Amino acid sequence: MIQILDKKFEIFIPRQEIDEKIKELGNAINSKFHNQEVVFLSVLNGSFMFSSDLMKTINLDCEISFVKMKSYRGTSSTGNVDELIGLGKNLEGKQVVILEDIIDSGLTIDKIIKLIEDQNPANILSCTLLFKPDAFQGLNKPDLVGFNIPNAFVVGYGLDYDEKGRNLDAIYQIKE
Repeated sequence: MIQILDKKFEIFIPRQEIDEKIKELGNAINSKFHNQEVVFLSVLNGSFMFSSDLMKTINLDCEISFVKMKSYRGTSSTGNVDELIGLGKNLEGKQVVILEDIIDSGLTIDKIIKLIEDQNPANILSCTLLFKPDAFQGLNKPDLVGFNIPNAFVVGYGLDYDEKGRNLDAIYQIKE
């Protein structure tokens, strides 16, 4: 059991299980895109650990770029996710793999896919470490999923609670 700010969390997915799942995901990507060039888009902030570890398993000719969704104007949220920050490359005709730490409602991944589709890539594949099928309301289910999890709050391995806990090497679930 650990405490982050005012909440208690218990271990949910140990580091060893995460490592094994990442190797499986990497093998799936390597097989799907064998002898092809791939552009990976890691969605910050949460996916930085997942992306780093996954990239160590990739044996393709590839590039990685880190992107972030913009939904703020000044200090207040617009309520809309409307811009992909950090995408400084042309994706036309490219194989694109979006890397997410977690997909729950699916609204963010839907918006990212729409923004990327505007650049006419050859293919878009989404890969997420965690997926909450019970919370999903989007149009684009993830193509590759590490773990299906219940609709509970999780932290660690890049995921945060008020920006805390991203540095934990395992995934923890809130203990209510």
